[in-house]
Amino acid sequence: MLLCCALLIMANVVAAEPGRPPIQENIKTVNHAFAPGEKLTYSISWSTIIEAGISVMEVQQGKTINGRPTYNLISNTRSVGVVDLFFPVKDSVESIVDADDLYSLSFHLRESHGKKQRQRSMTYDRASGTVQVIVNNGAPETYCVPDRIQDALSSLYYLRTRQDFTAGKTIVENVHDGDKTWAVEIHVMGKERIKTPAGAFDTIKVKTYPKYEGVFMHEGEIYIWLTDDARKIPVLMKSEISIGSIVATLTTMQGGNSKP
Repeated sequence: MLLCCALLIMANVVAAEPGRPPIQENIKTVNHAFAPGEKLTYSISWSTIIEAGISVMEVQQGKTINGRPTYNLISNTRSVGVVDLFFPVKDSVESIVDADDLYSLSFHLRESHGKKQRQRSMTYDRASGTVQVIVNNGAPETYCVPDRIQDALSSLYYLRTRQDFTAGKTIVENVHDGDKTWAVEIHVMGKERIKTPAGAFDTIKVKTYPKYEGVFMHEGEIYIWLTDDARKIPVLMKSEISIGSIVATLTTMQGGNSKP
């Protein structure tokens, strides 16, 4: 199960702090971080010992919706090696966001874990401040959400556009997942030099706490190393667990030059 959680780290890399009302902290940002054509490939392993899967994150140009340009954020993850033999996993996530204001318009998740399959779709209506959620083709449920809301995938891309990474600072995002909106706290720890198969990078290290009802059902912490430049590419992600850690390491990156 822990290796299965690793295969979904891309879609749920930002986690939430429960027990508090949503805080409006999704400030408007200017995107110099990513653009259509960006493709990031990660190797997912348990404690860097057992290779569990491969995850690919892509940014594509989306359709014009209500006269506004959009981006399609896509994450595909699959199991490899021994994990694939005993517990095959194949997951796909797509988030459509407003290209200018970077709030979520829709979110679609398809999970295949062994013989178990699950789907979840969320469609946001900014005008009414609501989101419609459908799970496994069931009856739709509607929930109120704050303005400029993020989903589990878009939240990572939105984080990359923030320019207020100061050691000791806490950045808060509003993220809706399932039937709840969470005030996500990302703590900026400092700077660190990191080496990966994709190269050596000066990074900003942040951490957050996966305590919400999602794929990480434990009390560990998630650490993310973002490149210390305009693109803020996540080059390493590590989720501490009771018997080691789940690690996602950047192996290759393509395209996606920052916007002028």
